[in-house]
Amino acid sequence: MKTVRYGIIGCGMMGQEHLRNIALLPQAEVVAIFEPDATMRARAAALAPGAAMVGSIAEVLALDAVNCLLIASPNHLHLAQLEQIAATRPLPVLCEKPLFTDPADASRLAALRAAYPAPIWVAMEYRYMPPVAHLLRELGAATGGIKMLTIREHRFPFLEKVGDWNRFSRNSGGTLVEKCCHFFDLMRLIAGCNPVRVMASGGQAVNHLDEAYGGETPDIWDNAYVIVDFENGLRAMLELCMFAEGARYQEEISAVGPKGKIECLVPGPGRFWPAHLGPAPVPQVIVSPRNPAGPRVLEVPVDPSLLAAGDHNGSTFYQHRGFADVVANRTAPEVGLEDGWWAVVIGMAAQISATTGRVVGAEELRRLAP
Repeated sequence: MKTVRYGIIGCGMMGQEHLRNIALLPQAEVVAIFEPDATMRARAAALAPGAAMVGSIAEVLALDAVNCLLIASPNHLHLAQLEQIAATRPLPVLCEKPLFTDPADASRLAALRAAYPAPIWVAMEYRYMPPVAHLLRELGAATGGIKMLTIREHRFPFLEKVGDWNRFSRNSGGTLVEKCCHFFDLMRLIAGCNPVRVMASGGQAVNHLDEAYGGETPDIWDNAYVIVDFENGLRAMLELCMFAEGARYQEEISAVGPKGKIECLVPGPGRFWPAHLGPAPVPQVIVSPRNPAGPRVLEVPVDPSLLAAGDHNGSTFYQHRGFADVVANRTAPEVGLEDGWWAVVIGMAAQISATTGRVVGAEELRRLAP
């Protein structure tokens, strides 16, 4: 029997990416899967033929062989499922982002954090993309102390999900929570402290306007600018556009300080790259010192087997490798509840700012924060 034995809760598109990456870990296996949708369940069973396909979370938790959990269900279900696990059998959990979707639920998360006895790792995969990880390692030396941070994501629209749950903010938490909590986590990680001010402008300009579900038009935004000021004076900005899938790179991150600038350029999923253009772009890190001036370009290729296992440039594999160490050796999670919580808070604050036209300050942030 392997050391790390997963029970999976929710196994749609992202859950199946998790299955493919868990299969690459020699010490890990999937023991049980709960997926209520028949089509997704069949696909999951094909990827993990040794796993028991069960009919409820309770059945997953009842299997003694299961010693850790992955939650990859729709966003609005995460918190209630964590609460059910806490009340039944609190195992180590890797929980997909976002941790919660409604600002009113912050108190429930606080109660969960106070009582949960096992590690909870929040899935912030973008930290583990090889070009982003390289930037994180080098940004201090390259910048001499970062003062400005810019993250740009120009990408494809939201994909179709089971039951079209991601078409409505009441289920997803809204675009700046659902999609952008990854980037707000990176901002806070790079700053090394918490935000004090959030300003944003965003909306729905192009995508999903001609769709209807149960007579409702989707309300999820497809573009935004967000500025976040941090306690240490760092200024960070996010530029999001979800109707720009023709771009060569999907994510571009730029960090600047008194000594110079460091950037990373990350392509989108290889399966979306137009075949007639030849091989997909290779991720790059670019260091541009002020003295002597002159950029240095480094390619940061990703293992092809990891690219084949998912859409996130290998990061899902590295995340599971870290989580497996948490389960096997009881180490602390690298991305804990506080990290996942703050990422959601910044996203919620950005949506409040963009909706109301006002700045969300430190006092209002603290009311939502850990």
